[in-house]
Amino acid sequence: MEKKELFASRWGIIFAGMGMAVGTGNIWRFPRIVSQQGGGAFMIAWLLFLLLWSIPLLIIEISLGKKTRLGVIGSFGKVMGPGFSWMGTFVAFVTTAIMFYYSVVTGWCLKYFFAASFQGLIKKNYALFWNSFTSSWEPVIFHLAAIGIGSFIIYSGVVKGIERANKILIPSLFLLLIVACLRTLTLPHAFEGLNFLFSPNLSRLADHKVWLNALTQSAWSTGAGWGLILTYAVYSHKKENPVLTSATIGFGNNVASLLAAMAVIPTVFSFFSAQNLSQEKVLEVMKADNQGLTFIWIPNLFSKIPAGSFFLALFFLALSFAAFSSLISMLELDTRILMDAGLPRRKAVFVVGAAGFLFGLPSALSMGFFDNQDWVWSFGLMVSGFFFILVFLKYGPRNFREKIISSPETKVKLGRWFDFAVSILLPLQFLAMIGWWFWKSYTEDPHTWYKVFSPFSLGTIFFQWIIALGLFIFLNKVINKKVLGNGNDT
Repeated sequence: MEKKELFASRWGIIFAGMGMAVGTGNIWRFPRIVSQQGGGAFMIAWLLFLLLWSIPLLIIEISLGKKTRLGVIGSFGKVMGPGFSWMGTFVAFVTTAIMFYYSVVTGWCLKYFFAASFQGLIKKNYALFWNSFTSSWEPVIFHLAAIGIGSFIIYSGVVKGIERANKILIPSLFLLLIVACLRTLTLPHAFEGLNFLFSPNLSRLADHKVWLNALTQSAWSTGAGWGLILTYAVYSHKKENPVLTSATIGFGNNVASLLAAMAVIPTVFSFFSAQNLSQEKVLEVMKADNQGLTFIWIPNLFSKIPAGSFFLALFFLALSFAAFSSLISMLELDTRILMDAGLPRRKAVFVVGAAGFLFGLPSALSMGFFDNQDWVWSFGLMVSGFFFILVFLKYGPRNFREKIISSPETKVKLGRWFDFAVSILLPLQFLAMIGWWFWKSYTEDPHTWYKVFSPFSLGTIFFQWIIALGLFIFLNKVINKKVLGNGNDT
């Protein structure tokens, strides 16, 4: 049995948790979504769902990890009963499947940082450069580098690896975003972008799409329901306050998203205002997909401003920091599960790193495969969040609140309102979110929704989910024997 690992201080889990939450989605997805969904009006709904969806789930996750001292699979089995460990396995698998291609994204960020710093990216044909890069073998090299760096960090342990890395990455990331914001605000017409971002058109709140996009952005961006903060909570101290920590992580994540939007959106407005183009043209650009906006449009925009090459390198350095802080939490999730099954950390890291590289190769070599996996398992996160709600309901709302969330050391006091929020409001949000996405997917492609080999169909989602769920239910007893029967609670 390995020596028990704990964060050195309360700030350890806060920095690690913020690193888990703040990722590329904050920097490349949030500015795009907030632009499409009405700026200020969207942010009202987005902040509301931080309180109604993300923070309650984060509280549940932290409480589970702290109480059981087991990873995702072990926590589900211990609290719900061994017959439900397959739910935890599905949660872990969804996050792992995302890790397989997220490491590729991290590699892209590294490549563009080096290109912006040393290869004169600012002078390139950006679309051609992007297509040439993604169709070559280079993504494999940078994918390997990302997995290698991430594995080395968690190989070093909780304090010397995860805590130390996040105490460097997160403050540095916020500093870089602040520098980018300050530079952006000196551009001509930049305040038109800020006005769009922070002036709410309240009539947009009557549009259900604004609310549903706000819910999905909050759900995906904070990492709530991924099992990542649960894993970090295994290493928390007895005095850890899950409510305060969840709120700190949630609001910190939202601040990072706002800083990213303040850096990107005014730059876009400045660029198009200088060419006397309309706001509609700005919004048209912001409809580009995540990769197109980040790796084609952003370099193009920075090429038009003084010292653009320097600030472009800073942008991709910030993006790399955000990517790594999230990647190491995904690697640690699987490492913790293998440690629960009896492997020492060093062997577990080697297995996870090797698997991450091998199973990430298809996404590194094929954008089509990458897009399909992103499509399937991003949807899967909704189910993961719902499974955490089921843990709360199965254990009993009051019992969970009083016996798992509360403790004499932290003196946490949550009232019955929390029971109502998790028992009623969260399931309703889940149904609205997944129902809307399924209906939207069906109506956009009603003739091929059932085709399992169509990359963006509902059929491919259901096909891959059913295989995963069926396999985990079938192997549930074997998994329980390894994880719960090992007796490793460190």
